[in-house]
Amino acid sequence: MQQKEEKIAGHTAKHIAGHTAEHTTERNAEYNDEITTSLQENAARFQKIFSGCADIKMRTMKIGQKQQIECMAAYIEVTGGGAIFEKSLVGRLLNELCHYNEKEVYERLSQNALGLSDVTPFDTFSDAAAGLLTGDTILFIDGYDKALKIPDKGYPSMGISEVNSEKVIRGSNEGFTESVKANTALVRKRIRSPKVKVKEKKIGLRSKTNVDLMYMEDLIYPGVLEEVEKRLDGFEIDGVLDSGIIEQLTEEKWYSPFPQFQTTQRPDRAAMAILEGRVVLIADNSPIALILPTDYNSFIQTSDDYYNRWEIASLGRILRFLASFFAMTLPGLYLAVCNFHTQILPTKLLLSFAAARQGVPFPGVVEVLLMELSFELLREAGVRLPGAMGNTIGIVGGLIIGQAAVEANLVSPIVVIVVAFTALCSFAVPNEEFATAFRILKFFFIAMCAWLGFFGFLMALLAVLIHLSHLKSFGIPYLMPFVGADVTDYQDERDSLLRLPLYQLRHRPVFARRHNRLRLRRKK
Repeated sequence: MQQKEEKIAGHTAKHIAGHTAEHTTERNAEYNDEITTSLQENAARFQKIFSGCADIKMRTMKIGQKQQIECMAAYIEVTGGGAIFEKSLVGRLLNELCHYNEKEVYERLSQNALGLSDVTPFDTFSDAAAGLLTGDTILFIDGYDKALKIPDKGYPSMGISEVNSEKVIRGSNEGFTESVKANTALVRKRIRSPKVKVKEKKIGLRSKTNVDLMYMEDLIYPGVLEEVEKRLDGFEIDGVLDSGIIEQLTEEKWYSPFPQFQTTQRPDRAAMAILEGRVVLIADNSPIALILPTDYNSFIQTSDDYYNRWEIASLGRILRFLASFFAMTLPGLYLAVCNFHTQILPTKLLLSFAAARQGVPFPGVVEVLLMELSFELLREAGVRLPGAMGNTIGIVGGLIIGQAAVEANLVSPIVVIVVAFTALCSFAVPNEEFATAFRILKFFFIAMCAWLGFFGFLMALLAVLIHLSHLKSFGIPYLMPFVGADVTDYQDERDSLLRLPLYQLRHRPVFARRHNRLRLRRKK
């Protein structure tokens, strides 16, 4: 029996190996053969590559003075066609070539004598196929051994619109689009320096998604850029459809609820990060860019912190730091005090709490969990419902459910207030992913405080602080500048809990190279 299984296994392995070798040979023959001078052969191979693709059109025509040269234009239907050959760069090229004889056509093509920018010649069918799938037009010409990629209008995408999240009172309202080229242009529009570099990579075996890394050449640590590229090259996946997939596959501590990449939809926020010496990762088809490295303090900051006066910015930051703390701990603290440590409450407040709980059939922890889960459900429903209906269900639903629960004596009014205030605190955290971490940890604090009271609260808080102290983002401690402030000579503390006047923020944060951290100085 064992010999029979081994024989079957060996036969299967040979079959798979033979099939794989056959498939590889076929793929190499199909994609990697060099382009020849014969248009008929080139057209046949290109049509074989895209056989069964009804949306890809291949149009043959004649050029030259006597229309003696055949050529073929291949393009995706939605990106070309219509008036493409009358108004586009492809049309201009073909119209120009109609005025030359056969010899002059090949000379001008090889020398790009027509002066057309961004016309890329390809030697292989694999490069030509990849160029076609970027949304451009591929032109084959009989007698010419290269395929020409000619820029076209590209894939349809949403235009530049207002940012939906990360709202600011003062500053730009432009938001990233779903086009990686448009997004890099929006950042470069704000930093017009040749030292801003863009490194392009393709990720996804099948999707071939363009991913751009933007950074300031003289500010970034080379080791950070190398580590980013190493992590991007450290996995293979069929397709990358959003930057969130890259974030999950490249983060170091996958089990941490705290994000190790900062996300943004704002080009000005991305530009600020580049000026601080950080890397901005922009993925095609995603309006959300990733900023790295990052720390706790960066998630609390907003763009208009630097556009407003320092008093307003400092007050806003203090409120956000407090909000991040109470969004995680307030329901647990309420349970610890009411169930275990009532002696710390003033007598009148204690009597008020007791009167409010009269007739409630559930213990405190069930009350809190019931209301917390109701608010989380309302939040999720508000996100999924379209437009104004989502906002309505979040506000009205919360009021109606809270009021109905109190009148039915299912929960006490104080619990509704505590849960509502906790939800309000989570909304005050600027970054949605960062706020999600506190929403998750909130249930951990509820469990610990319901079990051990204030001692459980201290144990949970200690566990979170220990975890944060061990957490790093590409070598940067997560609790900077509250730990390791001496690394930057305590300069980063000027832009943490308080934002000092702008003229005192003369140094870049820890992300930038040590010898190049001065960013502001007064002229003599």
